[in-house]
Amino acid sequence: MSSFPEALQPVRGGFVLVDPDSGLPVKTIPFQYNPDTLTRTLQPQGIGNEPGDRLEALRLKAPPHESFKFDAEFDATDAPEKYPEGLFPVLSALELSIYPTIGQLREEDQLAGQGTIEIAPTESSLMVLVLGPKRVIPVRITDFSITEEAFDTALNPIRAKVSVGVRVLTVDDLGFQHKGGLLYLTYHQQKERYATSVNNSVTDLGVPTI
Repeated sequence: MSSFPEALQPVRGGFVLVDPDSGLPVKTIPFQYNPDTLTRTLQPQGIGNEPGDRLEALRLKAPPHESFKFDAEFDATDAPEKYPEGLFPVLSALELSIYPTIGQLREEDQLAGQGTIEIAPTESSLMVLVLGPKRVIPVRITDFSITEEAFDTALNPIRAKVSVGVRVLTVDDLGFQHKGGLLYLTYHQQKERYATSVNNSVTDLGVPTI
């Protein structure tokens, strides 16, 4: 009897919330099922606003704005003993990643009552999207919607689809010494390393030279 090779077992994607000061993981939220499809969009960050600006046409001022869109599905219908409250815990964990904490809200209310304005709010946890070992990416959620598709007798959601849009945070957003900035540099370096393996000739395109 042979067991399924560990190397062939599918890797689960998910989100990791990281403490911005210590750089240590605070909470891990894995996908129950990996997305079937994922859309990536890149918007180049050039200098010239007009395409006819010959002095600036080829200059890049920063990494492109990169965004991801995908659906994550969760299903508790086959394991009610494992999910006594349905999907409320996992959905709440995802939602709270874009909420200030109760403590932060109360502190803001207390400062407002004292006539004080907080100029620099407390930094939230860094969200990291993990899509396998080659894509560990600091992100910010830009779109988030939940479709609850089935419920138990107590109206707890037991099947749900979470549609997520995120934007990659770069060193321009976080700085070079921030934990997220370091993660972005690693992600960027991996792209450069993979790109070096593509070294075709223009003759492959049917032209002798360019």
